[in-house]
Amino acid sequence: MSETHKYIQAATRKNTRLSYRSAIEHYEDVWGGFLPATADSVASYLAHFAPTLAVSTLKQRLAALAAWHNEQGFPDPTKAPHVKKVLKGIAELHPHQEKQARPLQIEQLSKIDAWITQQLQDIGSSPHGERKLLRDRAMLLLGFWRAFRSDELTRMTIENVRVMPNQGLEIFVPRSKTDRARGRHFKAPALKRLCPVSAFQAWTNILQATHGPLFPAINQWGHIAEHAINPVSVIAIVKSYCEHVGFEDADNFSSHSLRRGFATWATGHGWDTKTLMEYVGWKDVKSAMRYIDHDDAFAQQRIGHALSLSDAPETPGLPQRTALNVELAIERYSKHTRGMTKTRSLIERYCLSSLAMETLDQEGKRYRIHIDHEDAGQLDERIDDLLHRMHQIAGDNHCMLEATIRHPETDQVWD
Repeated sequence: MSETHKYIQAATRKNTRLSYRSAIEHYEDVWGGFLPATADSVASYLAHFAPTLAVSTLKQRLAALAAWHNEQGFPDPTKAPHVKKVLKGIAELHPHQEKQARPLQIEQLSKIDAWITQQLQDIGSSPHGERKLLRDRAMLLLGFWRAFRSDELTRMTIENVRVMPNQGLEIFVPRSKTDRARGRHFKAPALKRLCPVSAFQAWTNILQATHGPLFPAINQWGHIAEHAINPVSVIAIVKSYCEHVGFEDADNFSSHSLRRGFATWATGHGWDTKTLMEYVGWKDVKSAMRYIDHDDAFAQQRIGHALSLSDAPETPGLPQRTALNVELAIERYSKHTRGMTKTRSLIERYCLSSLAMETLDQEGKRYRIHIDHEDAGQLDERIDDLLHRMHQIAGDNHCMLEATIRHPETDQVWD
C-alpha cells in the first residue's frame, strides 16, 4: 500500500468502508448491475428494492455507488435528477418508521449494576468471569453517564484516561463519528452510586496495564486480548445484561440505549437542550431531539392537570393574585434557524397573554404578568408549568430560551 493510499483509506471509517463494499457487492452480485453504472440502471435498482429495503438503506447504497464512481474518476449517476425523483417517490409510497433503541432508564441501569455486583460476590476469586463483569460494568456506567457511542467506548485507551481524585475522570477520545480530525476531551463525574470512576478503577486494577485499549476483548476462558472489543459487540453486551436481569423487551435495547437513556434522564431532571447538546457533543438540535424521550410524552400529566383545574368545584372567596416580572432571552440554535420572532410571538400569545400580560420594554424582553393562586405551593406549580410551556415552544422552533420569573416584592426567582 502506498503512503498516499494509506492516508486516503484512513480518511474513511472502517465501518463505512465495509458497508460501502457490501453495498457495491449487493448492486453487482445480488441485483446483477454493472459498473460504472448509468443513471437509468441506478433508478431501476432503487425501484426493484423499494418494497423490501428501507429508504435509509437505499440512501446508504446510493452513497456507496457515488463514492465508487468518484474514486474511480467516473461521473456520479446518483446525482441525476430522475434518480432523486425515484428516491423521493419511494419515500412517499413506502414510508418506513425508523427503529430506535429503547432508552435504558436509570432504574434499569441500577438493576443491571446490582446483578453484576451479585455475580461478582458469587464467583469469589475466579478470574474468568470476574474480568468480563468488571470490564462490562465500567463500560456500561461510562457509556451511560457520558452518553458515549459504542465506537467511542472501543477507541478509549488506558493512557488517555486520567483519574482526578474526588472529581472524576478526564478522557481523551482520539476520534469519533462527529469529530474525526482532532478528537475530544470528556469529563466523567465521580458519583455516590452507579459511579463510573469506581467502576473504572476496579476494572483497571484487574487489568494491570498502562497502555492499550481500555475495553479489550475477553474470550470465554478469561484471556484478555491486545485489541479492543468490536463496537458491534457492545450491542450484544447490553442486550445480554437486559436478558439476565429479566427485562421482557430485552431485544429492543442496544448500545444506543445508553446514549438515549442518559439524554432522557437529563431532560427529565431539568437539563435544557443547549446544555445537553454541549455535554453530549451534538451539533444539530434535530439529532439531539431524536434521542430524548420525555417523561410525559403523551402530555397526559399536563392535560390531566389542566382538566382537574377546570373541573374543580368553585370555592367561596377570590384567590390571591400575584404580580411577577418575566425576562426572556431567545437565541438561535444555529445561523440557519429563523424562528426567534415567531418564538417570542407564540410565547406571548399562548403563555403570557392569558395572565394579564404587560410589556415593560420596547424590545419585548421584559413583561409583567399576574397569576391567581390559593397558596405558595400552587403558585410554584403554575410557574413551573408556565416555564415548561415556554421552553417547549422555544424547542419546537429550534431556539434556546433563558426565562426568569421574579417576584418584585420578595425578590424570589424561578427559572
